[in-house]
Amino acid sequence: MQEKASEINKIVTFGEVLMRLSPSDNRKLLQATQMDFFFGGTEMNVAASLAHMGIEVQHVTNVSNDIVGEAALSTLRKYGIGISAVKKVDYPLGLYFLEVGSAMRSSQIAYNRVNSCFANITPGQVDWEKVLENCNFMHWSGISPGVSEGAYQTLKAGLEIARRKGVIVTADPAYRSNLWKYGRSSQDVLRELISLSTIFIGGVNEINEILKTDFAADEKGFKAASRALIAEFPEIKKIFDKVRTSVNASWQKIYGRAWNGEKFLTTNELEITNVVDRIGTGDAFAAGVLYGLQHFGDKEALDYANAACALKHTHVGDVNLVSVEEVLEVANGKTDGRIKR
Repeated sequence: MQEKASEINKIVTFGEVLMRLSPSDNRKLLQATQMDFFFGGTEMNVAASLAHMGIEVQHVTNVSNDIVGEAALSTLRKYGIGISAVKKVDYPLGLYFLEVGSAMRSSQIAYNRVNSCFANITPGQVDWEKVLENCNFMHWSGISPGVSEGAYQTLKAGLEIARRKGVIVTADPAYRSNLWKYGRSSQDVLRELISLSTIFIGGVNEINEILKTDFAADEKGFKAASRALIAEFPEIKKIFDKVRTSVNASWQKIYGRAWNGEKFLTTNELEITNVVDRIGTGDAFAAGVLYGLQHFGDKEALDYANAACALKHTHVGDVNLVSVEEVLEVANGKTDGRIKR
């Protein structure tokens, strides 16, 4: 696989920035006397990964108008993410606590994001016409519209303008069922927003959830589910899926598969036998899809996304901080991990 030259404008992402608090060295919270913290969030993780790969990215969100929000902004700047559409507001930044599991002990997460600064975002705070100037991709996930009515309406407004401008919209429909507490049906909202999207980053489980179908998770089921999704939402042109086998918390296997409207594509399976951090691995896959579609053909983009996802398992934090060269090495079959001198 070799990178090809292409004319690339910016990518826009929309979503909550969260502070993660986590004990080090696989400790449980009841053992910890101090915790590491990181800033992340599904769409922000995608943005940071893409910026690290050299793509111009602008993130749309709110942060708290205090020292925590300023630290979050500093982190966005450090990653190279554009922050001109980030607003400071007088609500707290959302956060979550993570106990990192090991072997047969699962990782555990507890969220504290009710009434957060992002939950209080409104469509009037975002000038989507300006944000989407010179933009060729916009990315969203199913988490954001589940946070609040304001987050849903703000995202919907952006997607409607993106469609009018001919922007390619990538949808990661994964969502948190415990978020939807403001009176909207998750299925109705996701169906509406997917109808405004172009590329679907998800698999059979997500399609079954949206269409209320029961396709099997095997290759035949994935093909049938992909065809059904496109039949229901003709604007969707391609489906990219990450398939995970979890041997235990420390040992994962992943491969990618896709339906590009004409044929089925798949990758080799990559095995991670010493997982350092699983958080953000799906976001790394999504970022790999976005990067890959702008530089490679569909098959090579899928290989790139799978390699990016695998590499995210190897370092601490929410964001995939690997270079294009590192991803290409793994995508091209170099998995021995030998020291580079």
